[in-house]
Amino acid sequence: MLLHKHLTPELKSRLERLTTRNGWTLRKTIQSGLDHGDSQMGVYAGDSESYALFSPLLHPIIRDHSGHDLSGHTSDFSLDGLPQGDLDPTGEFILSTRVRVGRNLARYAFPPAIGARDRAALEAEVVQVLSGLRGHLAGKYHPLASLSEAERLELVHHHVLFQQSDRFLDSAGVNRDWPRNRGIFHSADMRFIVWVGEEDALRIISMQPGSGLAQTYLRLQTALEQFDGQLDFAQDSRLGFLTACPTNLGTAMRASVLIRLPHLSRRPDFRARCARLGLAVRGLHGEHSEARDGIHDVSNATRLGVTERDIYEQLRTGIHALMEMESAARKRGHPKVAPGN
Repeated sequence: MLLHKHLTPELKSRLERLTTRNGWTLRKTIQSGLDHGDSQMGVYAGDSESYALFSPLLHPIIRDHSGHDLSGHTSDFSLDGLPQGDLDPTGEFILSTRVRVGRNLARYAFPPAIGARDRAALEAEVVQVLSGLRGHLAGKYHPLASLSEAERLELVHHHVLFQQSDRFLDSAGVNRDWPRNRGIFHSADMRFIVWVGEEDALRIISMQPGSGLAQTYLRLQTALEQFDGQLDFAQDSRLGFLTACPTNLGTAMRASVLIRLPHLSRRPDFRARCARLGLAVRGLHGEHSEARDGIHDVSNATRLGVTERDIYEQLRTGIHALMEMESAARKRGHPKVAPGN
């Protein structure tokens, strides 16, 4: 765990007397890591100020995890000059595509630290903006606390209902006052979704069946442009968009596909091959889940030190390479793939 690597007794003594204006302390920053020895980083931020006040601990952890020197962050959503055609027009490999970003609002604490009154005010502010969306982004907001069983089952069916957060986030304080002032907004066609009050104040999601990566990406871009000037997102010139978990800093973007790779994924070096392509692998239902029938969730591995454009290009190139490897393995009728394919 990176927390234990970087938190020396001297640094602990130096930082444990500090508190942000929202009451976030070193102890709260590291509580999840203390509770769970299998945590990757072991730290969470309670607000924007956390990244400055506890930078002697957080910045080395972020550098170690990301490999980025924190010299600065640039955002670039342009796709000019990049291929935008369908990656898998026959649907042989890719089941669905999703691109999401995490966002927090600059004037509020993040979900681990936010108080009940501010949580309600944040929800009201966000819902007002969401209600003004037009065209294919227009939709309905569902407060979690008021969902009927029929509404809940419908959202579960469409794979968009988020549940109470995991044990790591529970220790970080994200689950306080559950489920009050949390909810889900979705467009009529379920291709645009916003989670309010999960790990970050907002998870803004574009998704659709099949392999239309460019369509999914551009829908998200359009939504973010509509939010511009209405919601002031927490961000930093070095760290990019500020998130509760430092693993999401930078673009805070995760672009992914559900892809069927039954032959290739049997190889013991499958995950290593994905890593060499700059890709991360999860199970069928995301983090901490297992694959089924050779179906994996494959996404960009890096969010900090890259642009949104970089993520799109790397994912597209990497997924194309994986499909070629899978095709080669199927033709051989053998689960192994020769080196170099």
